[in-house]
Amino acid sequence: MLAPLLNRSKFALALVVSTGLSAGMMSAQAQVKVPDLLSYSGNIQQAVSQPASVVPTQPIVGQGTEWEDTFDEGVSSLEQIDFVAPIISKQTTQYMIDAILDYERIALNGGWPEVSTKKVLRIGMRAPAIAALRQRLIVSGDMAQQAGVSEVFDSYVDSAVRRFQLRHGLTPDGVVGRATVIAMNVPVEVRLQQLRTNLERVSALAENVTDTYVNVNIPAARIEVVENGRVRSRHTAVVGKQDRQSPILSSAIYEVNFNPYWTVPVSIIRKDLIPKMQKDPQYLAKNNIHIYDWYGKEKQWQEIDWTTDEATQYRFTQDPGEGNSMGSIRINFNNTHQVYLHDTPEQSLFGEGYRFHSSGCVRVQNVRELVTWLLGSTTPDWTRSRVDAAINSGERTDVKMKSRVPLHMSYVTAWALSDGMVHFRDDIYDKDGLYAASADPMAQASAQ
Repeated sequence: MLAPLLNRSKFALALVVSTGLSAGMMSAQAQVKVPDLLSYSGNIQQAVSQPASVVPTQPIVGQGTEWEDTFDEGVSSLEQIDFVAPIISKQTTQYMIDAILDYERIALNGGWPEVSTKKVLRIGMRAPAIAALRQRLIVSGDMAQQAGVSEVFDSYVDSAVRRFQLRHGLTPDGVVGRATVIAMNVPVEVRLQQLRTNLERVSALAENVTDTYVNVNIPAARIEVVENGRVRSRHTAVVGKQDRQSPILSSAIYEVNFNPYWTVPVSIIRKDLIPKMQKDPQYLAKNNIHIYDWYGKEKQWQEIDWTTDEATQYRFTQDPGEGNSMGSIRINFNNTHQVYLHDTPEQSLFGEGYRFHSSGCVRVQNVRELVTWLLGSTTPDWTRSRVDAAINSGERTDVKMKSRVPLHMSYVTAWALSDGMVHFRDDIYDKDGLYAASADPMAQASAQ
């Protein structure tokens, strides 16, 4: 299915090259040396220590590479970003093919320069590294060529850096720190490989999505609520750690639990509860967790040998209320992994740039808005005030939805939208095949 589109892309690239490059340049660039993809060891997400990016209420990015020369006005001058196009759609497939064409052209022209700096760069500074920074931003289309190359970090650079950061899931603060430098120094060939790999993923998903669905993009730690083909809302998420990955699946949401009990999965009993009980025998009592056998009889913690895996033979249930790991809401969908979407008492996690902390479930910021839409669109008489009242009651309430809403937990690390912006995220679970085991950036970053 993709072959005709990709062939068109290659043909268009040939036209661009034949009309835009001289014969001498073509001969010099005909055989581009592609860097060893396995040698790249930058890890973007783990380098982020700032709060996660927040979708701005005012537009802060431009329409692809079609820039107007108004950068001296700073961020407020930048044009509207495409806020309503979902990542998964048939239109996205064509946008990604266009992006591949652009990145192939960049590769043929030698890629972008490396940004090397030992100090943080920000507006108002002057440094030799800023000249390479400006050139890097021009090559990727984040800054207009007429802005020029100098050693000054002016408002042109500030706006361009914010645009770059937004495209890479970084805090759009205009400050060039370690995370931004790592993202900028990923070779164009790596980005091309990401785009090609994700084109297949997005194309396959686009064939199966309906006009209305919920998509959890795991590498972006973001949730899109899509209604009638347009994004209705986006939610920051916390997803699975590298060693406790959130599963990639397609299912359907069928139920919402208010003030739920939490039944602890066996994997968490083994990896978390047993070690915590070994350190503090009062851990279960402090967290309102009860132990039951599979006949419903409650057990005492003293009856279990915590030096073994005996505890995995029992059911551990946490009471509803403050401190419950589910928070006040759990959203159920069919799956064999014992995972769900849910609220969390640890709201501070949503403010982190690196949001891979869970044991596979997905924690949802502003979950009440999501639940209000889920129930309001499928089950009559559920409003935001009724959702709030159900939570405030403190009572366990299970609401079966009249109609199920499709849910996709996807793994998309690169995509493009109608505004020309090309987005990338870190390959947190190493599914893009960019790294060898010996050059795993996760391990290298954690060792630093």
